[in-house]
Amino acid sequence: MNRFKSSAELKASAREHLLGHYGTAMGAFVIMGLLIGAISFVVMFLVPPYTVVNVILYYAIMFLVSVLTGLFNSGLSYLYLKLVCGRPVSVGDLFYGFQLHPNKAVTMQAWITLLTYIASLPQIVITYMMNQVSTSEGTALLLSENQMTQLMKFMLPFSLSMILSGVVSVMLNLVYAQAFFLLHDFPQYSARELLKKSRRLMVHHKGRFFYLCVSFIPLLLLSFLSSGLALLWVLPYMAATEAEFFLDLIRNNTEAA
Repeated sequence: MNRFKSSAELKASAREHLLGHYGTAMGAFVIMGLLIGAISFVVMFLVPPYTVVNVILYYAIMFLVSVLTGLFNSGLSYLYLKLVCGRPVSVGDLFYGFQLHPNKAVTMQAWITLLTYIASLPQIVITYMMNQVSTSEGTALLLSENQMTQLMKFMLPFSLSMILSGVVSVMLNLVYAQAFFLLHDFPQYSARELLKKSRRLMVHHKGRFFYLCVSFIPLLLLSFLSSGLALLWVLPYMAATEAEFFLDLIRNNTEAA
């Protein structure tokens, strides 16, 4: 009979494997965050999304940036798999995704990003319309009564679009949570097969994984009280726990073979 570890057991194992490796784990997240953050800032500065052309160009570029993060997601998965398996790790492991079938990592990330963008399309359109209303009477800091009235009409559809985007994003993260880990365990599979394998592995386990992720919310909230500095500890902790979840899933799931 399969015996899956509890969230507490997975977290305890993650903390144990992280001992002595926090510097490496933190360094990988810092490098990844700085690189992606810098690129995103430059894009937003050069292509402010205030006209139709700029909005299309902005999201097209950000789509490409998001797709490229698949290479880093692959590298992080490799680093944390090695970590929880007790193997030596280094910050350089972050870039391993550029070596091991980068086309597969990019393809998987492109599919996940595309689905996310499709779900976010209503929110993108409504946000653009709200920006047009906000700037329709100049760039004054205070909105006119007419602008406020028009903006209020967007509140309900904007809220609904945010809920739709959020629900789809969560579902995608649950369904494809194991895709990049699987890439390193089964590099012979195609990107499509890896995505399919992740979906199959997560059948009956999405609730467990969702609970595991939600259990980190108190730590994430506390991190904001430290101006985000505590995230340098929380994010590696979360990543290591997710790697532990993957190993536990593989060891107990006969379809992984």
